Amino acid sequence: MKPTLESLFLLVNLLPLPFWFLMIALPHWRGTQRVMRGRVVLVPLLAAYAVVLILQRNDLAALITAPEPPTLSRLADVLGRQEWALLAWIHFLAFDLFVGRWEYRDSRERQISAWVMAPVLLLTLLFGPFGLLVYLAVRTLFRRQVPVAINPETRPERN
Repeated sequence: MKPTLESLFLLVNLLPLPFWFLMIALPHWRGTQRVMRGRVVLVPLLAAYAVVLILQRNDLAALITAPEPPTLSRLADVLGRQEWALLAWIHFLAFDLFVGRWEYRDSRERQISAWVMAPVLLLTLLFGPFGLLVYLAVRTLFRRQVPVAINPETRPERN
C-alpha cells in the first residue's frame, strides 16, 4: 500500500511529539537529557523532508529556475498544493524542534527553572519564532555567571 500524503502528514505530526513531551514534562530525567544531547532527535523529520523534497524535484527545478522573481502570490500558489504544503509543514516542525532542543539544552546549562521553560517550550512548539523570542528574553534574565579572570597584580592581598 502506497502511503498517502494524509498519512505522511499524520506521521510527521506525531514524530516530534515524544521529544516535546520529554523536554516539557520530564526535563530533569536523565533519559531526556541523554536523548536531547544527541542529534538523532531531528533525523526522522529531516529524512521525511528529504523524501518529499526529492519527490518534488521536477517542480522544485521549475520553481528555482523560473525567470521571474518570487512573489507572494506565486508562493501562495505553490503552497496551495498538498505536496508543497506538506514540505513546508515538515520544515516548520523540524526547525521548531531544532530550536526547542537548543532552548532546552541552553536553559539546562543556565539552570533556568523547568517551570519557566515549560510555557516557553510550549510557545516554541505552537508558534516557533514567537517562542524563540520569548526564550531570548528569558535568557537575558538568567545570564550565566562567568568567572572573571583575575589579574595577579590587582588581586586583593590575603593577610
